[in-house]
Amino acid sequence: MAEKKINFTKAVLDALPLPDAGKRDTYHDLKTSGLQLRVTSNGVKTFSLFRRVKNGSPERVTLGRYPDMTPEQARNESVRLNGLLVQGINPNTDARALKTETTLQELFDEFLKHRRNKRGAFLSEVTKRSYRYDFALYLEKWGKRKLSQFKDTDFSKLHADIGKEHPTTANRVIAMASSLFGYAAERKLFKGANPAQGIKKFPETKRDRFLQSDELPAFFKALAEEPNDTFRDYFLIALLTGARRSNVLEMAWSQINLERAEWRIPTTKNGEPQTVTLSPEAVEILRNRQGCHAVWVFPGAGATGHIVEPKKAWARVLDRAGLDNLRIHDLRRTLGSWQAKTGASLAIVGKSLNHKSPSTTAIYARLDLDPVRESVERATGAMLAAGGLKASGEIIPINKRKQA
Repeated sequence: MAEKKINFTKAVLDALPLPDAGKRDTYHDLKTSGLQLRVTSNGVKTFSLFRRVKNGSPERVTLGRYPDMTPEQARNESVRLNGLLVQGINPNTDARALKTETTLQELFDEFLKHRRNKRGAFLSEVTKRSYRYDFALYLEKWGKRKLSQFKDTDFSKLHADIGKEHPTTANRVIAMASSLFGYAAERKLFKGANPAQGIKKFPETKRDRFLQSDELPAFFKALAEEPNDTFRDYFLIALLTGARRSNVLEMAWSQINLERAEWRIPTTKNGEPQTVTLSPEAVEILRNRQGCHAVWVFPGAGATGHIVEPKKAWARVLDRAGLDNLRIHDLRRTLGSWQAKTGASLAIVGKSLNHKSPSTTAIYARLDLDPVRESVERATGAMLAAGGLKASGEIIPINKRKQA
């Protein structure tokens, strides 16, 4: 292998002859100590820095290929790396460590498997699903990046970009990212400051939107006109039970006892099961849906077997009803609001909606379903009466089946 000293300029490097097949020539720069150019027989030219480190062992650090890297860039990088080597810092050691370092995707996968909440329980499936959705939408683009390669500016910019239209979502994504790096530090997968911590959150306004008395007639009329009975019934059950959107989507026949008018949700957002009382109108809807599917109450054509994304159907309903700024989650708030309007205590509302609050947990524990059932039936009856679908005290079948 020939070794020659030359002045690294574009003209000189372009004119270098190719070595024989299977051979490689190495050229040393006259101006910069340790800077080399290795030339292979197929014409690949690679800059590298070669020198002995403190213990006397030889180290070669690859810098880049010519002409993508210019001679001047190679010299500047050599000077920088020479300074590190003098301090006993070996760039190759860092590079080798980087190859085996955890990526963001690997961290996220482990986080979902092993992370526990403040009560010591593993993350619920509902929480995992929410994390997966936000990760896929905003962080998956960085999935292959090593943890040490992240900077606080990455997350501050991401937060600002998302916050231009969705400030609450921006806060949620950054909180998740901060939790990921906090978990990585706990598991000794990451050293240094948490790059997603300390970012000032956007102010959030809690939503207080729910269906008012004068909106209910148009809303129920729009639901009755919905051609897809699966989505129509889904929205009705979401309203009449106040259950979370994801739980209603995954409602299974095995969870329902129509004789007791109860729906047992095995896992909710707070990681605990919930028994939901079913009003007579909700029972009627479910009876009419029996036989639609062996497993799911609201079947869908996708891989899960149940409907997953009702946004298009929801948009159709709102358009027919002439309503805006109403989300599917607002149906849950609507039931709670009508319970309060019809005289239910905050404890009853919290029990029926499965809210967790330190100040009311002890009260919840002493409540059975009877007062909850009375409150839910009173509230749903009032809503249906306000919507013009029933007289006070009347029970009616509100979902005569339509063909999809």
